[in-house]
Amino acid sequence: MTLSSEELARYARHIVLREIGGPGQQRLRAAKVAVVGAGGLGSPALLYLAAAGVGTLRIVDDDNVDLSNLQRQVIHGTGDLGAPKVESAAHRVASINPHVRLETHRGRLDRGNAAALIADQDVVLDGSDSFETRHAVNEAAVAAGVPLVSGSLSQWEGQVSVYYPARGGPCYACLFSEAPAAGLAPSCAEAGIMGALAGVIGSMMAGEAIKLITGAGQPLIGRLHIHDALWGEHRTIATKRQASCGVCGGIEG
Repeated sequence: MTLSSEELARYARHIVLREIGGPGQQRLRAAKVAVVGAGGLGSPALLYLAAAGVGTLRIVDDDNVDLSNLQRQVIHGTGDLGAPKVESAAHRVASINPHVRLETHRGRLDRGNAAALIADQDVVLDGSDSFETRHAVNEAAVAAGVPLVSGSLSQWEGQVSVYYPARGGPCYACLFSEAPAAGLAPSCAEAGIMGALAGVIGSMMAGEAIKLITGAGQPLIGRLHIHDALWGEHRTIATKRQASCGVCGGIEG
């Protein structure tokens, strides 16, 4: 899979990185990545995955662009108001990199369709805002042996981790087995969100996907990274698989 002269110029700053190089860029071009949610987290993740040259991006979202989204969902613009987010996001991705193949699924990912949407992917990114969706994504990723890059946001704080039991790390259910009690995890509409925080965490999610695909560095497997934008602080917590986990307990890794 030879890179064209145009691609060599486009990805030159990747190719000179010894951890990526030409072989890593070719792996990016051959990769398939699903992004669940084209909102606050999915927006920057999609922008940077497209710019990085990921060959196929599958965008999953059931929502339309609303004026309140534009404070943080930077893949959409004022002219996209009312449009399906998958269409708006796909149009923007295509304008960034015409080499990216786009697949869109306008609808909510659930346990009924998760396997079909994830099983043939190399990496899945979850930026959804539903606890039920997060568990459906996790279960499908574990079953397919696909690494899951998951991010979340709340007011001024964001989290990101890579859930990959096949590589010895926990799955999402090992850490978050039950839905939080009412009021403990309010939505962005209820609690607010600092817009630029979505860019920080979404970009980190894209970075983790790039590392997983190219084999560069050490992904956040078995580590939960927390970013506090209000105080400019970062901390990383070690995480472990739970032998009793009903999702990944029987997986070797």
